[in-house]
Amino acid sequence: MNPRPTVQNAVTLITISGEDKPGISSSLLGALAEHNATILDMGQAVIHETLSLGILVQVPTKDSWKSVSKELLFRAYELDLKIKFQPVKSDEYEHWISEQGKARHIITVIGPTLKASHIAQLCDITHKHGLNITVITRLSGRPHLNEVFSSDTSACIEMHVRGTSPDPNDMREEFLQLSHETGVDIAFQEDNVYRRNRRLVVFDMDSTLIQAEVIDELAIEAGVGELVAKITEQAMRGEISFEESLNQRLALLEGLDQSALESAYKRIDLTDGADTLISMLKHLGYKVGLISGGFTYFANRLKERLGIDYIFAHDLEIVDGKLTGNITNEVIDGAKKAEILTQIAKEEGIVLDQVIAVGDGANDLPMLSLAGLGIAFQAKPVVRENAEQSLSTVGLDAILYLIGVRDR
Repeated sequence: MNPRPTVQNAVTLITISGEDKPGISSSLLGALAEHNATILDMGQAVIHETLSLGILVQVPTKDSWKSVSKELLFRAYELDLKIKFQPVKSDEYEHWISEQGKARHIITVIGPTLKASHIAQLCDITHKHGLNITVITRLSGRPHLNEVFSSDTSACIEMHVRGTSPDPNDMREEFLQLSHETGVDIAFQEDNVYRRNRRLVVFDMDSTLIQAEVIDELAIEAGVGELVAKITEQAMRGEISFEESLNQRLALLEGLDQSALESAYKRIDLTDGADTLISMLKHLGYKVGLISGGFTYFANRLKERLGIDYIFAHDLEIVDGKLTGNITNEVIDGAKKAEILTQIAKEEGIVLDQVIAVGDGANDLPMLSLAGLGIAFQAKPVVRENAEQSLSTVGLDAILYLIGVRDR
């Protein structure tokens, strides 16, 4: 085995700033190429046509560095750029190398608008827990000035951080508290091979993919809306079991004419961003599933409308055109949702880390905890507190930010 080469003192960090224009990288890197420089690291950002470029280089000898630095100064002058050289000692370089073994995570911050106070408080938390921010990227599009404070737009930045918090649970609680106080969503996830290699997204239906609880809509048709809605809320908060709540509510629908299913469907709207999200997921090659404690009549309509690949829901028993107050298949409670999620992943030949699960109720927690990315969407407090990730301030299509998709 060849010995590791010794790092010479001619390692230098070059930082360049100024108005962005074509040919900058070509000119500066050309000068480095003429002197046989090795690029050890490189990063660039452009904000409002202003360039910030950093290049960590090593040249064969100190004498050759004298020549290349003069050439770089001349070319920077020609391009009207500011350039700075910072020598890097061998021990400093080795310390930088050692940092690459640290745990990596991604923090995604999403809200209608993002203010300096939001980001400042977030940075305070990351610093407190020993995390170092290495990259910050904007994922949302560039807003016009008259859109900056519009409720119809969203802003998102993505932070790459290194390090391990001594108390991850405490850090997560601080993120949740900050999210509650500021009205922005904060997601913290491991930066691993699965983040950009997920292949399946499964959704709850009621109050997740659609802006309604279908059983509540049927109850309105039956004239028992308030009573059924109260039972639904108890179940979503985890106060009674899903199966118990389902049986109570179904019993109140006995005798309802099956035509009420279509009447209820016509009143139901998709959740904001749902069609955009699923269209993009399908474009990216994802399979999409719907695992619901609702009913197949509505799930099938959504399957046709959105191109969903898998649906699992309850089959209402209908006799002589009337609902009997029963279902004809197994109850899909929280445990069953997790079982179905595992079944779909197995059929698709993927591991659970490649699955995204989205839901809002307590009965969704088992599948959210199984998935590589479990998201509580506009969920009850008990669900937000127990799910790994939570989105409450933006549309469903903000999930695309969590997998690194930019607006553009």
